[in-house]
Amino acid sequence: MSEIPSDLKYIDTHQWVRVDADGIATVGITDFAQEQLGDVVYIGVPEVGDTVTGGEEAGVAESVKSASDVFSPVTGDVIAINEDLEDEPEKVNEDPYGDGWLFKVKLADEGELEGLMDAVSYAEHVAAAD
Repeated sequence: MSEIPSDLKYIDTHQWVRVDADGIATVGITDFAQEQLGDVVYIGVPEVGDTVTGGEEAGVAESVKSASDVFSPVTGDVIAINEDLEDEPEKVNEDPYGDGWLFKVKLADEGELEGLMDAVSYAEHVAAAD
């Protein structure tokens, strides 16, 4: 069973978002997504300064067996990327909710979070996908 932390919000394409008190949103792929991908060999993320839109493609995750688009759960300006993933993409497999985060966004509208799934809803979504 995949790990689904209760303090995050999720989208149906298996990305998560954690928003801090300053309105900074950290984005990554879920444990379920990394399990489905297998061993991740490359992560493509937007560049710092790019604007991402909630629900739209923002990057790619490539594994030894497939490639999958990465979608941003929220809209805003990219303020940081996880540069460690360039040399160590396996961090996405090893710690998808910690060291395997993908990028950080200055959230444009916190109200956008209301449309995202909580952990219970996401768990139901994953169960339906299995």
